[in-house]
Amino acid sequence: MPDNLTKEQRHKNMSAIKGKDTSIEVRVRKYLWAHGFRYRKNVKELPGKPDIVIPKYKTVIFINGCFWHHHFNCRHATIPKSNNDYWVKKINRNVDNDIKNYNLLQQMDYNVITVWECEIKEDFEHRMKLLIEEIMQTIDW
Repeated sequence: MPDNLTKEQRHKNMSAIKGKDTSIEVRVRKYLWAHGFRYRKNVKELPGKPDIVIPKYKTVIFINGCFWHHHFNCRHATIPKSNNDYWVKKINRNVDNDIKNYNLLQQMDYNVITVWECEIKEDFEHRMKLLIEEIMQTIDW
């Protein structure tokens, strides 16, 4: 199936997608803040520049878009039919970088949590309750 947009229109759409401070990131941060979690955002010194870092719990949170990070078995993670070679390489590179960064962070004793865009959109409250449970599991009692 060919692309419905011209090359210029597609370029304009794709370039408008933000890399940080997306609406879902802001929503998750506000929820965590309201529940007493203090964090830093987009910490450059850490591998992968995590979206949220909670130093008290030595936890990092990545809020991943299903398309860009190829959420396995997700309906939002389809690869475009046009310019297929480009997209396969691009998305595979993103996935490889994610794996590399997650491993580096775990070697630094960080708890790495990934929250997917579709999880937030499907049931925000439920996913946030699970997120808090995941964060709290890091506490040594």
